[in-house]
Amino acid sequence: MTIQVGDRIPAATLNVLKDGVQAISTDEIFKGRKAVLFSVPGAFTPTCSERHLPGYIEHYGEFTKRGIEVACIAVNDAFVMDAWGKAQHVPDGLMMLADGNGAFTQALGLEMDATRFGMGLRGKRFALYAEDGVVKKLAVEAPGEFKVSSAEAMLADVG
Repeated sequence: MTIQVGDRIPAATLNVLKDGVQAISTDEIFKGRKAVLFSVPGAFTPTCSERHLPGYIEHYGEFTKRGIEVACIAVNDAFVMDAWGKAQHVPDGLMMLADGNGAFTQALGLEMDATRFGMGLRGKRFALYAEDGVVKKLAVEAPGEFKVSSAEAMLADVG
């Protein structure tokens, strides 16, 4: 079942690359904080690299001025997420989270089967806004679209 507004973010462990691969819990990311989590189907893929992540990089300062943490997640490993972050010049503080096996994405109910593209299990393109681990806004894109999960759309919705 897909997570809904009003639901608590499920407990899970993700990874980041910082002095080696480090585990980070969803509690560490969301507890006591305002946060936007946006998901991309894959690092280095066209829309993700040309529009989705760049929008959050461009507007990162606007989120932080509002006291909102920002995190990007993909069903990729921590090494790929780190390399993609470096290639895209992601600012310090914008978390690049790896959900290597897709367990967290599945717990959210936001996985997709991309095997016909040779990509296996991936996360749908979405963005959510949470306060203290409770989802306040959820924007899931229709297949092949990029509208409701953009940085601009989320800024307008959490304004």
